[in-house]
Amino acid sequence: MSEAQFQQQVIEYAHLTGWLCAHFRPARTARGWVTPVTADGSGFPDLVLVRERVVVAELKSETGRPTAEQRRWLDALEAAKAEHYLWRPSDWPEVERVLS
Repeated sequence: MSEAQFQQQVIEYAHLTGWLCAHFRPARTARGWVTPVTADGSGFPDLVLVRERVVVAELKSETGRPTAEQRRWLDALEAAKAEHYLWRPSDWPEVERVLS
């Protein structure tokens, strides 16, 4: 399963269970795909989900690895004790548990 397919699956499940979801899509430019962000936004996690709490999730395929910028965000969220996850398709039982 690709990361894009997995992301769509997570968003659909989140909507089914009552979560608001935010994802900032990249745009194709002459230089390739870029996500327009400012300040420290590079590497920001894929999804922010809000219901009775806030969940932040970075999504990867089974073989994908976080970039240095993504790892920086994940480490900062960890230090701030924010509810955050790095999910792969094989983590689907955890996705269901967290978003149920």
